Amino acid sequence: MKLKTKLTLGVGLLFLLIVLLSVMGSVYINKLKSDTEKILTANYNSIEYSKNMLLALDKISIDSTIAIKDFKKYNALQEKNLTEFGEKEATQNLSLHFNDYLKQPGTEKEKLIREDLVQIMSLNMKGIVRKSDIAIITAENATFWIVSLGTVCFLIAFILLFNLPQAIAEPINQLTFSIRQIANKNYNERVHFKGSEEFSDLADSFNVMAEKLQEYESSTLSKQLMDKKRIETLVDNMQDAVIGLDENHLIYMINDEALKITNLRREEIVGKTAHEVAVNNDLIRELLKNIDHPIKEPIKIVTDHKENYFEQDIIPINIIKTGEKEKKYIGKVILLRNITPFKELDFAKTNFIATISHELKTPISAIKMGVQLLSNQKFGELNDQQKELLKSINEDGQRLLDITGELLNLSQVETGNIRLNITNCSPKEIVQASIKNIEKLAEEKNISITTQYFLRDNDLVAADFDKTVWVMNNFLSNAVRHSFQDENIKISVERSDSFVIFSVKDTGIGIDEKYHRQVFDRYFQVPGEQQNGTGLGLAISKNFIEKQQGEIGVKSSPNQGSTFYFRLPLVEN
Repeated sequence: MKLKTKLTLGVGLLFLLIVLLSVMGSVYINKLKSDTEKILTANYNSIEYSKNMLLALDKISIDSTIAIKDFKKYNALQEKNLTEFGEKEATQNLSLHFNDYLKQPGTEKEKLIREDLVQIMSLNMKGIVRKSDIAIITAENATFWIVSLGTVCFLIAFILLFNLPQAIAEPINQLTFSIRQIANKNYNERVHFKGSEEFSDLADSFNVMAEKLQEYESSTLSKQLMDKKRIETLVDNMQDAVIGLDENHLIYMINDEALKITNLRREEIVGKTAHEVAVNNDLIRELLKNIDHPIKEPIKIVTDHKENYFEQDIIPINIIKTGEKEKKYIGKVILLRNITPFKELDFAKTNFIATISHELKTPISAIKMGVQLLSNQKFGELNDQQKELLKSINEDGQRLLDITGELLNLSQVETGNIRLNITNCSPKEIVQASIKNIEKLAEEKNISITTQYFLRDNDLVAADFDKTVWVMNNFLSNAVRHSFQDENIKISVERSDSFVIFSVKDTGIGIDEKYHRQVFDRYFQVPGEQQNGTGLGLAISKNFIEKQQGEIGVKSSPNQGSTFYFRLPLVEN
């Protein structure tokens, strides 16, 4: 709790109790005053009136006219001051007895008058005693509450008197002692205050100051220079290009490999902003284009008359200063990893695959031709086992031929030698050609194929007809392979803004969302499914579509079937 809050609560409570004590004292004093006034006006006056009427009754025999007048005057006042129970009846009896006495004076009637006056006086005396008891109780209550509140105020004042000075003085004394320790270069000194938040904040600030002084004291200039030299040597000997930028894109560090790649000298680049250097250097300008969103594609740079490939990585630098808790951005590092050896191996692998595929295609085609010749009855009749064997050889030969074809297509894509013949194609013709190629495969599982077109009659797409039909064939063959018997495959072609979307929906077991991106990777096959393909078809399809400025994707969930789609640019009419 803050010290200010403690003071406010303590002094505020004391002030409130004092105000309450004053209010209660005033209330009880006014109540006692009221009780006293009631005794005076209600009872004392009635006794006084009764005494005067007795005196007037005694004087009737001396001066009857004045005495009767005085008796009637005080009797009238008494009739207006009836406050006690039974006093009204006694006063009425007094008036009746006095009137009877005036008509016919006599000792008996005078006696009745005196008895009435004595009764009135007795009633008021009892009232005085009762009201006096009430006043005494009121005084006792006032004494109790005033003493109680006064005691509480005394206790609070006593607690504040002994605790508050100590609560303020002790942290100050401890802080004074710690400051003297710091002044004597004892930077290990720390303070830890408990309770008050103000003193806790003060302690934190003091400890941060002591920690920074300790850090400064322990780090000499020579040690800093040695550490800086060690880091610079380490960075210069890295095989990856490193360029360091501060928060204002000022170049403060560059290693030898980066100088070699950029063809710059250190004095031409260090201390200048990257934008200044980019004006006369294409590579720096290219790196700055992607500084906020690094590209995943390798960057090709020609050095020493040789093509080299680099992966760009941007590493933000955030530090937490001594004594602080939040990270602060102080710049970033551009890292160029040389992946040329891996790229060369990839090229070698691609060329090897292309060569092997090309070499295998000829003997496989010869095997298929031999199977067709053997199937010809001109060379003799075949029994059922021989026919089944030839059929199996033919299917395996076709499978090998498909694989070599896919590998050749993949090698063309990877080497960038893919040749596209972009023309204005009819979406309906692409779909019809694909269905024609897949009809026999669908008939084997009794699967029907339905088409839906949401196009204008003259809508065309900019595409390579054969490559696009190949992609549709791949989609349809996968749909037939993964659909159940007697199901239906739906083909939808619709126009969307400046694109035409082709989609193929099957009724198979579906694909989990976590595999949606991977299905378009080379050689990937969804775990748990029957592995009867090469894992290249969708990868090649992706490259074919993207080379035509299109997009490809899949929508699927387990047990809900799959919808593979791609979209191609619409030809503006």
